[in-house]
Amino acid sequence: MKLFGWKSAVRAPARPALTRVANWISGEWPRAYEVQLRELYFGCAIAQRAVRLVAEGVASIPFVASDDAAGKLVSATSGGQALLETLATQLLLHGNGYVQLLTDPAGTPVELFALRPERVSVEADARGWPVAYRYKAGDAATLLPSDGVIHIRTHHPLDDHYGLGSLDAAAGPMAVHRAAMTWNKALLDNAARPSGALVHEAGEQLSAEQFDRLREELAAGFAGAKNAGRPMLLEGGLRWQALSLTPADMDFAALKAAAARDIALAFGVPPVLLGLPGDATYANYREANRALWRQSILPLAGKVLDAIAEGLSPHFAGLTLRVDADRVPALSEDRERLWAQVTAADFLTPQEKRALVGLAPVETAP
Repeated sequence: MKLFGWKSAVRAPARPALTRVANWISGEWPRAYEVQLRELYFGCAIAQRAVRLVAEGVASIPFVASDDAAGKLVSATSGGQALLETLATQLLLHGNGYVQLLTDPAGTPVELFALRPERVSVEADARGWPVAYRYKAGDAATLLPSDGVIHIRTHHPLDDHYGLGSLDAAAGPMAVHRAAMTWNKALLDNAARPSGALVHEAGEQLSAEQFDRLREELAAGFAGAKNAGRPMLLEGGLRWQALSLTPADMDFAALKAAAARDIALAFGVPPVLLGLPGDATYANYREANRALWRQSILPLAGKVLDAIAEGLSPHFAGLTLRVDADRVPALSEDRERLWAQVTAADFLTPQEKRALVGLAPVETAP
């Protein structure tokens, strides 16, 4: 599918070549996509659950295809990969999704496979319009023609070729969340409370040998969760002075919860669906679930299906892929409310009522 050739032919004056704008965020956390995944996302339960809620919702959404063969291509599993779920995850994290069209000898698509977005780069012509895609895995690189790849991307205000994922926006809160978890783990390793102080009340100072021996005994016999509550026997004028939690220490629990809510916000998931306390934006779980579908899952699913339909249109004339919202269980109450309102509207004709609820008109007898 030649999406960009006509632009190069029509526009005579050449424009500056468009280059990728690197995403930049402030803070002491990794900025590279793969490093962010390994060091932040893989260890963050909140981020993984938020992405899976949206991606699995997109994968399970019922859709209607004007061509059965195209519908089977979209819903099929390719190499163990669920296409819609994979694309939804890639768009949430990276902001780009690349679907390769695998064809038979006659040129008919027989399989759709989503490429890893961090391995794909756009090859532009002298005018800056994309003409091909380069897929690089290790030292091997393959040039894919533009009509063999469907590029789906979110909007990036500073980049003409690549989308903007939510991973960059969530990297800061994920780093804070991880730091809070590390802090809490350190507290647990030290008997779930800050370390105390050994006060030497005798007149003379401890020798270096005595100091080292005392430190080793403390580390071996009293530090760590397995030694929590173990009585301590002190000698030689030593006294244990316990240190209590400061307000800054106790704020880490609230800081962790605030970071978790920011992570959920970045991926478009109501915090109440992730079991986060202290969020009163939604009246209850049911309203939050409806908001998740209306504001996150349905728009993303519609975006993916529209892009796939456009990419497959040269092979399936007039192809349309649309979400069947009537079959979404989470939206059944909205549908029931609409039916009740339309049924009570006695000023509408039966044909107008069918049109309002999305049904085709019924031919009446002459």
